[in-house]
Amino acid sequence: MTEQEHRILLTNPEENPKERVDRELGELLQGLRVQSTGVQVLFAFLLTLPFSAGFSRVDEFGKWLFYAALVSAAVASICLLAPAVQNRILFRSGLKEIMLHRANELAVVGGIALAISMTCSTGLVVEVYLGATPAILIAAGVVLLSTWLWFVQPLITLQRNRDRIADS
Repeated sequence: MTEQEHRILLTNPEENPKERVDRELGELLQGLRVQSTGVQVLFAFLLTLPFSAGFSRVDEFGKWLFYAALVSAAVASICLLAPAVQNRILFRSGLKEIMLHRANELAVVGGIALAISMTCSTGLVVEVYLGATPAILIAAGVVLLSTWLWFVQPLITLQRNRDRIADS
């Protein structure tokens, strides 16, 4: 582990629990702003797709990919926007710790839904222009890359650093 990674794992001893929760919630909401913008662009694209001229060329398999992409983009949008809406409703309630844990769970579910939507959207576009086999291969690449970078790699990092995290 690099020195920088080690420093990141350590908590600031001068930070009290309220300051820590405030900082963590701010960091989480900032990350969700970035994610929600991306999913909203994808969702908007998917909402307009059936009204475009070329949509009639989409076969039955492509339509199922479209439906899966659309629904998972809607789920991702809801999950990624929920923490900001809940933050407004729970403003000054003293429930930031609960909100932080809930927002973290929603962010993970939103990330899963976003990965599904991106995989299906990519598969749909490739399937229309190149056929089912390239679509399956490229979609598999998208799902593997997003699964590795967004979920597996951080979980491995957590597992490898379990002792250090418990000590901090």
